[in-house]
Amino acid sequence: MKGWNFTDFQGNEPTDPFEKLLKIFKELLIHTSGDVAEALAWLTELDKHYKLTDKNYGIADFIRDLTEKGYIASQNQNGRQGYAPTSKMEIALRRQALDDIFDQLKKSKQGNHNTKYSGQGDEFTAELRPFEYGDRLDHMAMSETLRNAQISHGLDDFKLTEKDIEIHETHYKAQTSTVLMIDISHSMILYGEDRITPAKKVAMALSELILTRYPKDTLDIIVFGDDAWSIEVKDLPYLQVGPYHTNTVAGLELAMDILRKRKNPNKQIMMITDGKPTCIKKGNNYYKNSFGLDRKILNRTLGLAATCRKLNIPVTTFMIARDPYLVNFVDQFTKANNGKAFYSSLESLGEFIFMDYKQNKRSKKN
Repeated sequence: MKGWNFTDFQGNEPTDPFEKLLKIFKELLIHTSGDVAEALAWLTELDKHYKLTDKNYGIADFIRDLTEKGYIASQNQNGRQGYAPTSKMEIALRRQALDDIFDQLKKSKQGNHNTKYSGQGDEFTAELRPFEYGDRLDHMAMSETLRNAQISHGLDDFKLTEKDIEIHETHYKAQTSTVLMIDISHSMILYGEDRITPAKKVAMALSELILTRYPKDTLDIIVFGDDAWSIEVKDLPYLQVGPYHTNTVAGLELAMDILRKRKNPNKQIMMITDGKPTCIKKGNNYYKNSFGLDRKILNRTLGLAATCRKLNIPVTTFMIARDPYLVNFVDQFTKANNGKAFYSSLESLGEFIFMDYKQNKRSKKN
């Protein structure tokens, strides 16, 4: 008789108390924009409510281990002694963001098969690496994998586990230069909805993917409010929204300036925003209008979209708001640029961005 066979759930939660708390702490650190003291205060409150620690391992032990393992370092802040994240923690945050995105892709509905495989290349290299989520089995290094399984489990109880698998490293022949634009205007935290944290996490995951899997690609990250400026990858966890309007024109101008200097033949702009452009700069003065779609601001923005099109720089807009008049603006912008637009929820933002990046990698050739 055919049917379902139910077994006990085998969770993937870490059993080590430090690793368990570290996973939660990293998430809190992103929400607090790198404020270690605030993240620890939140962790302490969560511990009181959910009993995360016990008599054998407490929050004080966790702070000691964070310091000894090099995740945080003592720092003088405004005359008071405190802690700050280290470069090791910044790398750990990016890697966790990347893992979270790939977990999301694994759980996505059927039909998104083109987002499933990470790191597919069209050129094998001599390097091997451990198996990661989404790797294709036809990239498996069979001899090395079977050897690992034999060493780990022996011949009498032979079995193959995920930890035994090694994968042939691959690289794409196509090279891409990407500028990721992140809206940090005040609307990104309006109405009780935190839109900036998902944007930060996606940017960290995308940067880690490119740094580790597509080293020939370039990723520049810029933020835009009243003005636009570049930030480094290490600054992403500390990104905060300001009391700004949305100067999309400034962001596009800076992105175009950056891409003009890039030698890669394939160039693109990805823009994460939740609203319409409400600001442009005229000389040393700002022209701002938050009410409706201002014709003067709109024309400047659409003009730059057309300029990007002439330069063969597609703009992909990831819109995390669905008001009808905002959708109408994005439609106009996309038509002027001949680019693409995704109307994404905060939960699926990472899926959409990774799907688009991977599709562009497959479709573009030198």
